[in-house]
Amino acid sequence: MTPRLEGKGISVTFGDILRKVEAVKNVDVSLEPGKTIGIVGESGSGKSTLARVLAGIQKPTRGEVLYEGQNIWDGKVSYPGSLRPKVQMVFQDPYGSLNPKMRAVNAVAEAVKFHQKVGAEEARVIALELLDSMGIAKNDAIKLPRALSGGQRQRVSVARALSANPEVLVADEPTSAIDQSAQSQLLSLFSELISGGLSIILVSHDLGVIRYLTDQVYVMENGIFVETGLTSQIFEKPQMEYTQKLISSIPGHKKLQF
Repeated sequence: MTPRLEGKGISVTFGDILRKVEAVKNVDVSLEPGKTIGIVGESGSGKSTLARVLAGIQKPTRGEVLYEGQNIWDGKVSYPGSLRPKVQMVFQDPYGSLNPKMRAVNAVAEAVKFHQKVGAEEARVIALELLDSMGIAKNDAIKLPRALSGGQRQRVSVARALSANPEVLVADEPTSAIDQSAQSQLLSLFSELISGGLSIILVSHDLGVIRYLTDQVYVMENGIFVETGLTSQIFEKPQMEYTQKLISSIPGHKKLQF
């Protein structure tokens, strides 16, 4: 089976000739249709940079990203033409990803108009339906981002991403900026999306979230994958010391004996 989304030999280097930083170093990653993979690691491990590469926001220094076998880059443009709606991204900071002067329903309607090529009135109806499916009632949908909770803002961001009817959602630390109750609601939402056939790349330092949602895990340290495998295998029998330390740090997790 051809992977839905695949990164081959991905490297990303920042800086200039005097000082270069290798954020990602020659990694391969593969997402099968209908599956969810997790990319985990501590802050600075390179996981968010890799997420941006897979979403087409950051061009790799070396390597290529393929969507169903097709390179996502056409010159300086990523996901050109009919590929554009296929992969969407949900960012870590929901407030920063929304226009602070635009009401939630208008932010989603704008995306609906762009991706679905419908008029303003129809776009608003679709936007309200999308927001309702995210648990955002109409009286909250007409609010500005600052008047919403962190969890509500993140669900608005998810609704905006889903307006494109994507086949892959890249979620970068989607639960890190919201409280515990909102995290639970968002994870339930993601579970429903996965059950509906959406493929997800979930980037997080929270291994509890990764264990709950994913089929396969890539463990990242200093720009490379130090361990990969099925989620059950990684959590039950981690092989690398770095992975063992990450798992042992999960709150309430029984200390593992290796």
